[in-house]
Amino acid sequence: MERDSLAYAKMLDEQDVLAEYKKEFYLKEDTIYLDGNSLGLLSKRAEASCLQILESWKQLGIDGWTNGKYPWFYLSEKLGKLTAPLVGAVPDEVIVTGSTTVNLHQLAATFYKPEGNKTKILADELNFPSDIYALQSQIKLKGLDPSTHLVKVSSRDGRTLNEDDIIAAMTEEIALVVLPGVLYRSGQILDMKRLTEAAHKQNILIGFDLCHSIGAIPHSLHDWDVDFAFWCNYKYLNAGPGSVGGLFVHQNHFGKIPGLAGWFSSKKEVQFDMDHLLTPANAAGTFQIGTPHLLSMAPLIGSLEMFAEAGIDKLRSKSIRLTNYMIELINIELIDFGLTIANPLDESTRGGHVFLEHQEAASICKALKANGVIPDFRAPNGIRFAPVAFYNSYEDVYHAITILKDIMNLKKYREFENTRDVIA
Repeated sequence: MERDSLAYAKMLDEQDVLAEYKKEFYLKEDTIYLDGNSLGLLSKRAEASCLQILESWKQLGIDGWTNGKYPWFYLSEKLGKLTAPLVGAVPDEVIVTGSTTVNLHQLAATFYKPEGNKTKILADELNFPSDIYALQSQIKLKGLDPSTHLVKVSSRDGRTLNEDDIIAAMTEEIALVVLPGVLYRSGQILDMKRLTEAAHKQNILIGFDLCHSIGAIPHSLHDWDVDFAFWCNYKYLNAGPGSVGGLFVHQNHFGKIPGLAGWFSSKKEVQFDMDHLLTPANAAGTFQIGTPHLLSMAPLIGSLEMFAEAGIDKLRSKSIRLTNYMIELINIELIDFGLTIANPLDESTRGGHVFLEHQEAASICKALKANGVIPDFRAPNGIRFAPVAFYNSYEDVYHAITILKDIMNLKKYREFENTRDVIA
């Protein structure tokens, strides 16, 4: 059987132990959704848990804080415990709260303490802009200049980071390191264990942005001794647009006063004592600031239930097979059309998406959407495809590449302007 045949794709789907989960999601007919690394699809279980929280509000009113199926007062901690296996954490090290950038501000405000000659933050030039904005802000709040106190490791190829370069930049002037677990463009996985060990040898604290890795790859943050991490829940975790984020703080740092304290930073048993002296929770919960956004957390209940059932190792295994299959088809079908595979080919250093480059990338993405394939454009010339293990099949991958070949062969992309829309 030819590996680039539809029959081969169907055979792979028949062997897929996770195939049944596709039925759990709302999939648009005649559309292949490959943008789960930007926004995951709605599952029926996430919808049900959202409706359950609405029902508790409707039936219980304020008593929903302590009663009902999911008491609101404890829901951030409950979801933290459910998330912990996905990042390899002790349950109390994870809390569902805030958003990616709010959580980074909280963690930087807590852990960035410029003293003596250790005054700088180390990041990288390929990081998502929001992280850089937050770090620049935190440096300014300390009365320092981001142009001199934010050190960004350069990329040798414009796509990936060399870990030796990162480690070499961990000088005696660095107080804090913040890096992505998976690079949002190329999908490169950084060796978080190695980088953490290197940072700690230099007496530097280190944290990771897991937005493009949580739910896509396994982590062992506790065992790796990572100081902190933060992430969104709306990509691979399928918790919905703008859903509440999450953070991890290693138990080595329990008892630390949060840099940005708030009401929900309190130890829960005394929170309603209304004392003006904060008694911080001895867990990651202390890094909460305000009241949990219940309606934006609710879908995560149903989503995490599926992760607990399927297991991150099985999901990662299927993700690797899907991206390997997609890369194989690209090499067979699209080699003559000027498309460059710009993600790591080694599956151990590649996250959950495939990244292509082409000078007409924006118009190609528009043509794909017009033909029923939903990709993700990244300026200036990037196309991201994320075949998600829960709801994408090998047949999806086969048809997506077949459609892309047709677009390239007939130059259908020339029907569209090579400019991004408001949201790429």
